[in-house]
Amino acid sequence: MQNISLWQWILVIASSLVLLAISPIARSSSDFFQATRRNKQQPGLWLLTSSLVISWIFAKSITNAANLGLSYGIVGGVAYATYYLSFLFAGVIIFKLRVKGRYDSIHHFLNSKFGGGAVILFSLLIAFRLFNEVWSNTIVIGSYFGDAGSQPYYLAIVVFTFLTLLYSLKGGLSSSMLTDAIQMVLFAVLLIVILGVILPDSDGVSTYFSSGEWSLSGGVDLLLVALIQSISYPFHDPVMTDRGFITNPQTMRKAFYWAVPIGFVCIVLFSFIGVYASQQGLEGQAAVEVAQSLGIVSMLVINLIMITSASSTLDSAFASFSKLIAFDLKIGKASVSSGRLVMIVIAVLGTIPVFFDPAILSATTISGTMVIGLAPVFVFWHWRMHRMAFLVTVLTGIGFGIWFATGYYPEQWVFFQGNYGDLLSVNLIGTICCFLIFMVFKRRGDGLAV
Repeated sequence: MQNISLWQWILVIASSLVLLAISPIARSSSDFFQATRRNKQQPGLWLLTSSLVISWIFAKSITNAANLGLSYGIVGGVAYATYYLSFLFAGVIIFKLRVKGRYDSIHHFLNSKFGGGAVILFSLLIAFRLFNEVWSNTIVIGSYFGDAGSQPYYLAIVVFTFLTLLYSLKGGLSSSMLTDAIQMVLFAVLLIVILGVILPDSDGVSTYFSSGEWSLSGGVDLLLVALIQSISYPFHDPVMTDRGFITNPQTMRKAFYWAVPIGFVCIVLFSFIGVYASQQGLEGQAAVEVAQSLGIVSMLVINLIMITSASSTLDSAFASFSKLIAFDLKIGKASVSSGRLVMIVIAVLGTIPVFFDPAILSATTISGTMVIGLAPVFVFWHWRMHRMAFLVTVLTGIGFGIWFATGYYPEQWVFFQGNYGDLLSVNLIGTICCFLIFMVFKRRGDGLAV
């Protein structure tokens, strides 16, 4: 066991040092915040696509995918992969915002349409999102080094966060984009390797595709939740939306469209690990249990997959938070030094929840519920609205999210069976209410409709 732990530490440290060595040095604010390269060259199609996909294949996402595969078979994997339709909705809307609306960022759009109050509320939402991204990915890494709350668990989290921060400080978004491309290739190779180990050790690939039950109680309820949230979920994730404004609109749209099938397939294939765990009678965290059951080589491969996915998301979260504070909100000077300082702050603050044993799935489902009010804002982005429309609609969505998270959502308003029946109910009712409220503000406006 000590030999395994030693190799795990070697993987974490070596992979981080390699990324530190290859990361470019940001010499200007455009390099640091917008990933420009020499001669102000913008990222190309496949670099952008790779960055989008791998930055959304979080360590917590593939952990959740494996666990859902364990609980619900292929249905669980497909349900969680449905969140990747977010790329489709975001790609369509951001393209229109840029081409038809002539906006150069989400903040530009909100400030023009709804005023400074909308910008402040929106910034608080995405700051909360990025804050969650830090701890929810690093605790996955910690779980491979020891039980939650143990000294090796905490040490792994702190060391991993520090090493990722180190190479992020070097180049900002430029570092994130370049390392994303390498991490995407590595992730794909490692996933193929681990599938090559588990698939021959079963009754055939068909057993994976036939696993689970396509019913509400069998995981379809979560699929419907993901489908509803996919309309609003992407717009509170600056890791995604920031990448929507750094290339020309046509390249951006193609990259977002390609990210849908690539991300979907990756998540479904990783859920096979959970299905394999179920076939072998394993319980607990599916990826961890499978890794430990397959021997040291396979365990290290899965470890490296987790390290790859967690670091790609973590460096993106650092880059997006620094851009939010220093570039979008213009708090202080939008310089490389101020961006680096903000990265250090979010790394420290985002690590604090680790010591309070939070749950990783809640980081997706609860925050996703709280931002359902963003759906009508972006679906009907071209409508001329009263400025209060954003605040009232988004606060309504936040209210539904808090109502559900605190456990006060009434059982008589749960209309579906299954483990996620209550989540589906609150998202369906909440989203309908948000759309209705938004439309009311349009009708009340004096000559506001276009």
